[in-house]
Amino acid sequence: MDVVETNAKDDRRPGETLRAAGVSRSFQGVQALAGVDLELHDHEVVGLIGPNGAGKSTLVNLLTGFDRADEGSVELSGRDITRWSPDRRGRAGLTRTFQHSHAFRGLSVRENVEVAALGTGASPRDAQERAEGLLKGLGIARYADAPAANLPHGHERRLGVARALATRPRFVLMDEPAAGLPEGEVSAFAEVVRSVRDEYGAGVLLIDHNMALVMDVCDRVYVLDQGRMLAGGAPDEIRANLDVAAAYLGDSAVRDDAP
Repeated sequence: MDVVETNAKDDRRPGETLRAAGVSRSFQGVQALAGVDLELHDHEVVGLIGPNGAGKSTLVNLLTGFDRADEGSVELSGRDITRWSPDRRGRAGLTRTFQHSHAFRGLSVRENVEVAALGTGASPRDAQERAEGLLKGLGIARYADAPAANLPHGHERRLGVARALATRPRFVLMDEPAAGLPEGEVSAFAEVVRSVRDEYGAGVLLIDHNMALVMDVCDRVYVLDQGRMLAGGAPDEIRANLDVAAAYLGDSAVRDDAP
């Protein structure tokens, strides 16, 4: 993957942190999240895993402003952003990708990236330069003039990342980015995730059911189960955690496999 350098000033500050502190959320009496803590630093990839219904997407919505916690707070580099709108969080450097494409299907691939940059105040020329660099860096430059609706699924996922990076984010939250990818494309997409950390300097929260991808690219992993944070640590620690195995496989599977 090409490393693309730009002349634009990078105003990121070292040591930035996105933090959820004791966040809880209920829907019609059903507890989706209960006192969840999570911390993400710049220049790292952190995984968020858990069974279906564990509360992963709810937590992402709370972090990005698409929903609001009943209790607890969300902080961005020490600022309380709990009541900020998604747009304000985006301008402050917090962005996301979605499980389903939110691309403007009638626009070209290049125009989609330019629109994302313009939405955070970039000039038309700067937006064009960002789009050109990102499409090249993420390996989809040959599709620049094609309608976004015509992109193959794997490249559609890369377009979502390009649109997020066009906003010059400090943090990118990726919600099921590998969903629907053939196994043969997952390793290539892993390089895309790494590039967000290594080449573009952002922190990444990766939510995905593909354990091979999560364990390969993540520096740390959090595990949610039934709305509560079950475990957190390095990938090897999570692999060896019997509570995590029980959450995914059931208690009987753990007992059968335990020495």
